[in-house]
Amino acid sequence: MCGRFTLTADTDNLQLAFDLTGVPEAHTARFNIAPSQPIAVITNADPKALTFHQWGLIPSWAKDPKIGYKMINARAETAAEKPAFRAAFRRRRCLIPADGFYEWQKRDGGKVPMFIHLKDFSLFAFAGLWEIWYSPEGDEIRTATILTTEPNELMASIHNRMPVILHREDYETWLAPDERKATDLEPLLKPFDVDQMAAYRVSTFVNSPANDTPEAIEPVAS
Repeated sequence: MCGRFTLTADTDNLQLAFDLTGVPEAHTARFNIAPSQPIAVITNADPKALTFHQWGLIPSWAKDPKIGYKMINARAETAAEKPAFRAAFRRRRCLIPADGFYEWQKRDGGKVPMFIHLKDFSLFAFAGLWEIWYSPEGDEIRTATILTTEPNELMASIHNRMPVILHREDYETWLAPDERKATDLEPLLKPFDVDQMAAYRVSTFVNSPANDTPEAIEPVAS
């Protein structure tokens, strides 16, 4: 799964990396993004705009918005078929910009947090799905989830799943505004190239979502 990530890039780099027309003033460097918090997304409804959605997808038919707490990830292998995700998979796809993510590795004595990133520490995008949910009072909540897949060799030593990181040449296909068949999209949802990724141990400071400062990504002895 993917339960924490970072987006520390400044506005200029974010705008350049994703060819955006602008970035909202609300954007700030984030070092420990957690479920239920607002996350930056680029939807297929407007691929040139960065907006903020709540992390944890709430299907449009849901009776209780709390279902979103269980929907922070969607398995790439089954998202096209699962009732909670299939409509979004066909029609509402998004990029979720990031520059790293955390996973907890099992070791003797307990789990330790690891920070995973591209070797050049550049920006990348998770494959995501988004939805709009309306409360009985008519309030609108926009939400998103991150797709996960089988781990590559690096991630297999840390966890049995990894988030889907899309290649830049696949952004346009993933953000196509029209409905797409699963057979057109599923080839994009594969483990990212292991030779482009790296990981290091960080402190348990990151365990608390309240700790959203640069200290969260500082390496510690392995």
